Amino acid sequence: MPNFRIAILDLYNNFPNEGMRCIRQLLRRAEAANEVTFTVDTFNVRAENQVPSLDYDIYTSTGGPGSPLPSDEPWEPLYFQFIDSLLAYNQTAERKKHLLLICHSFQLISRHLGLGVLSKRKSTSFGVLPVHLTEAGEADPVLTQLPEPFFAVDSRDYQLTDIHADRLAALGAQVLCLEKERPYVPLARAIMAIRFSPEIIGTQFHPEADGEGMLRYMLTDERKHQVIAEHGEEKYHEMVRLLSDPDTIEHTESIIIPTFLRRALAQLAELTFA
Repeated sequence: MPNFRIAILDLYNNFPNEGMRCIRQLLRRAEAANEVTFTVDTFNVRAENQVPSLDYDIYTSTGGPGSPLPSDEPWEPLYFQFIDSLLAYNQTAERKKHLLLICHSFQLISRHLGLGVLSKRKSTSFGVLPVHLTEAGEADPVLTQLPEPFFAVDSRDYQLTDIHADRLAALGAQVLCLEKERPYVPLARAIMAIRFSPEIIGTQFHPEADGEGMLRYMLTDERKHQVIAEHGEEKYHEMVRLLSDPDTIEHTESIIIPTFLRRALAQLAELTFA
């Protein structure tokens, strides 16, 4: 059975989270669905200044807490050096590296590549929210099976807006998704996903979130009281309703990361066994 090496770049900085559980769950499912095995290594980027080498086939860089704006923390230059090395490698290598960027990682790389304005939101965006596909998103091989709009878990205090079209074009990148329409708010809509290259895609939302697990977590007394205290009772009940609907988060979870992995494995296998 073919084996592929996968690196998880953990940007949670040792904070409790559901993201790592969801990513590992999706990797286990992908092994069975694609009849392969994975050797998975995790790198604690922010807490232990760890980054992987370029010896892996597929990389996933996670969400995480805190600010994605420039800092003097020692992990940042290491992280960006790794990203630059991967981008440079893919420019010349036939067997390219595949990378999925989630939330905090998406913000960091968009800033690093100078793709737009990264700023703190006036208020936190939190919940199960509609995400709108652009024309490029509707045609993207990873997103094409999603409805318009689709629903995703959003949890962020920062946003990428005012895209730099010339820089985007120079990189050959494409904006795939935008946040929900807010005609009553005179502010730019945040970018929710970008295709950075044929092998690299990033999402502002959390495509790894699983409806069943999140619903179970949301129904615990501790999480219920926390969400109501921070976002109100109406937001809490709306999230429970949407998480209970199999056509929202469960559907998004079943499409994005499984399709990303399936396409990556197909391309890697073709080059490995040709």
